[in-house]
Amino acid sequence: MARATTATGRAEARPAQPARLRAVALPGAAAQGLDRLIHERIRLGIVSALAVNEKLSFNELKRLLKTTDGNLSVHARKLEQAEYIVCTKYFDGRLPKTEYRLTPIGRQALERYLDHMEALIRAMRER
Repeated sequence: MARATTATGRAEARPAQPARLRAVALPGAAAQGLDRLIHERIRLGIVSALAVNEKLSFNELKRLLKTTDGNLSVHARKLEQAEYIVCTKYFDGRLPKTEYRLTPIGRQALERYLDHMEALIRAMRER
């Protein structure tokens, strides 16, 4: 905290001025920006989990990501609409089942996202 003197001569605490912001130049595709669709925690978790598993059920993803049915459903739907994942619904006897798979488009989007994050990390470490 910085100190400032008021008109009456009393010293009072004032928040310090923030440091000047500096832009970091990023090479190539990394400069295009983060994929906001994947960057959200639950969606990144879904895509990452599906990148290392051929398929996962709704309940497996829910347990893995420690989230609610509604939260997982909303985020999975956004990824489906972007064609990053596909959802298959079927019955196992009388029980409804939902499975998710990562699409080639989703895998490419994840690779671009990871490249971007790696470029950010490199740029910050080279400072």
